[in-house]
Amino acid sequence: MRKDGKLLLVSGNANRPLAEEIAKYLSTRLCDAKVDVFMEGEVHVQILDDVRGCDVFVIQPTCPPPNRNLMELLILIDALRRASAGRITAVLPFYGYARQDRKDRPRVPITAKLVANLITGAGANRVLTMDLHAGQIQGFFDIPLDHLYAINVFVDYFDRKNLQDRVVVAPDVGSIKMARAYSKRLKADLAVVDKRRVDAKETVVMNILGDVKDKNVIMVDDVISSAGSICEAAKAVKNAGAKTVIAAVSHAILCGPAMERIEQAPLDELCVTNSIPVGEDKRRPKVKVVTVAPLLGEAIRRIHNSESVSGLFGSIVI
Repeated sequence: MRKDGKLLLVSGNANRPLAEEIAKYLSTRLCDAKVDVFMEGEVHVQILDDVRGCDVFVIQPTCPPPNRNLMELLILIDALRRASAGRITAVLPFYGYARQDRKDRPRVPITAKLVANLITGAGANRVLTMDLHAGQIQGFFDIPLDHLYAINVFVDYFDRKNLQDRVVVAPDVGSIKMARAYSKRLKADLAVVDKRRVDAKETVVMNILGDVKDKNVIMVDDVISSAGSICEAAKAVKNAGAKTVIAAVSHAILCGPAMERIEQAPLDELCVTNSIPVGEDKRRPKVKVVTVAPLLGEAIRRIHNSESVSGLFGSIVI
């Protein structure tokens, strides 16, 4: 990176409030850019500031609507590359299409790899993302990738709540690794909800591995979409004698019947980050939003200054 490359932030429409928070943390402003659509729906982008030789960070999670937000990201990167930006970093607080990360059935795509190829092909020199659904996605990129974790943000939140008798619960086997990291940081016990899939839409809780009786449960996961898994796990630990149940989830997609399920489930609280915008229709009393703007902002500052990003996490391993 050129030492004189000015730091610039560019935002699409996916999560502009988060981009503005990051800009405020870095004591700067968002680059002036027009990102809209033509009448027939094609994405139209124009960068209105001079970006020649600059160190540009494009803040654009590929959250719902994923296709529109992904196209905005790709076209923004292409526009910046053609405007002679010195370096372009794609900042994806949420990496969409991450669930399709392997061939688990015949004749299916590996879309997480396809999206990585698209971002690289568009002209990104680097990627900054947070709490990937699968760690191996880092290897899908042939350009440098910095992977952040929201664990510090959540741990600070729970420490302020001063919960006693805490136990961290993985709502399924896939989130055990994350739950183990949280239990270590929170100095809490660990439990796992063992589920069996009945069909593509339904799972049944078979057992709880660990003690949750008379404990304050903190359930952790990376994504909450339709909320089926979290809500079924919450019922299971509550039936097993848990005092309170709090879910901490990095990315709140919250689509379909999610909000209705959350309202009906024995969840005392759902704590999520603002990596994905949480609209007013989802701002219920149970839903608490913590910001990851300082985390992303500090990572951007360190990347720009060629400093260590891993220093943000110390000995955290997820």
